Amino acid sequence: MAKLSLAEVETIADLAKLSLTDAEKATFQEQLSAILDYAEMLQRVDTTNVPPTASAIPLSNVMRPDEVALSLSNEEALFNAPESEDGSFKVRAVLE
Repeated sequence: MAKLSLAEVETIADLAKLSLTDAEKATFQEQLSAILDYAEMLQRVDTTNVPPTASAIPLSNVMRPDEVALSLSNEEALFNAPESEDGSFKVRAVLE
């Protein structure tokens, strides 16, 4: 059982920029110790026949095919634009 000391909990809280009451320190001491116990238990699981993987579920491309379709005309796209110039949106300069 990996039991954290109160000093270790205080160090973790300090690194996380948390100010904890004594009751909160005791609560976190128990909770963090339980997390470490669970991680220790997971370390004992035999994974010799499990291949390395980047994801636990199979992934597939969810993008739609790139197909030509009808779209807005330039005039329709610029209809509600606050400002436009030469068929383009006109915006104020961000970098000068």
